[in-house]
Amino acid sequence: MKLATIAFALTTLLTAGASALALGERAPMRTHRMRGVDGQMASVASVAGRHGTLVIFTCNHCPWAQAWESRITELGNTYRDRGVGVIAINPNDPVQFPADGYEQMQRRAEAAGMRFPYVVDETSNVARAYGATRTPEVFLFDRRGRLVYHGAIDDNAHQPEQIQHHYLRDALEAVIAGRAIAEGETRFLGCSIKFRE
Repeated sequence: MKLATIAFALTTLLTAGASALALGERAPMRTHRMRGVDGQMASVASVAGRHGTLVIFTCNHCPWAQAWESRITELGNTYRDRGVGVIAINPNDPVQFPADGYEQMQRRAEAAGMRFPYVVDETSNVARAYGATRTPEVFLFDRRGRLVYHGAIDDNAHQPEQIQHHYLRDALEAVIAGRAIAEGETRFLGCSIKFRE
């Protein structure tokens, strides 16, 4: 890993628990509709699955989001087919980072093969309501709509062959099985959200 990347990682380390949304709470702004890369409007409520709902705050430009993108896509596609609703939300201001613009999102989603909505949080207010601060940052809700997992995808963004803890996958399996999740909150890395004013 390059020195600049290591320095970036150290400056973006975030411990779990900083979110305003606590375990057991319901998803805020559930019915707020956001434009997806397919031109359709979607909300957390509209994608909810019979087993639960996965909300992922992510973007295009962040090196951490890029590093986890293939795993996010694989997990999203797989568990969407298994009854978990999935929505990826880009809260970033494209004025600050043009790579996070709508057309760039469309290209990114197509290249990645996303089969779940990738939508624009046009005011960043959805991210604010969740207390999200980083990309990528995940929130998993159970079938009753209660937050049961918040944190990282896994424990190794840049070296997937060395992953020791598949946090999100394990949480998704538990939600489908109706079991308690061993680790409801985990430490995660990411770029700070570039909130719109």
